[in-house]
Amino acid sequence: MRHNKKFNHLGRTASHRNAMLANMACSLIKHKRITTTVAKAKALKKYVEPLLTKSKNDTTNSRRVVFSYLQDKYAVTELFKEISVKIADRPGGYTRIIRTGHRLGDNAEMCFIELVDYDENMAKDKVAKKVTRTRRSKKNAAAAPAEATEAAAATPAAEETKTEAAAE
Repeated sequence: MRHNKKFNHLGRTASHRNAMLANMACSLIKHKRITTTVAKAKALKKYVEPLLTKSKNDTTNSRRVVFSYLQDKYAVTELFKEISVKIADRPGGYTRIIRTGHRLGDNAEMCFIELVDYDENMAKDKVAKKVTRTRRSKKNAAAAPAEATEAAAATPAAEETKTEAAAE
């Protein structure tokens, strides 16, 4: 029986799996987004999120603990200097998995895994330009608003002369 044996072994030995997850975590920290399979992304999410939580507390001990997992001092430095500042107020959920379809060749399900606070596309407020559809050509549509503003400017002046004439 496989009671309490939940995590995905990813078809690798323990040492290979640990090395692979450490390398993927370093790449995610350095590049903020990586492309991988969904199974590896889910395993990486469970691996890297506790490290991101640990990086919020910048002490010598927490740096040593994170370094024992990552074995890359440049990734640890970037994690504690840049990323921990951005995720300081977030109470978990530091990564996002976005599925991108299936890989040609073996049909493996592929995805992006990215740090949530570093996604420029999602962070921007979506300001969509309102497009009005008309049956007129573009030349006439461009000229029509200009004529409408001229007519609107002329209309109040005409109304003022009418009200003045009526007042006399």
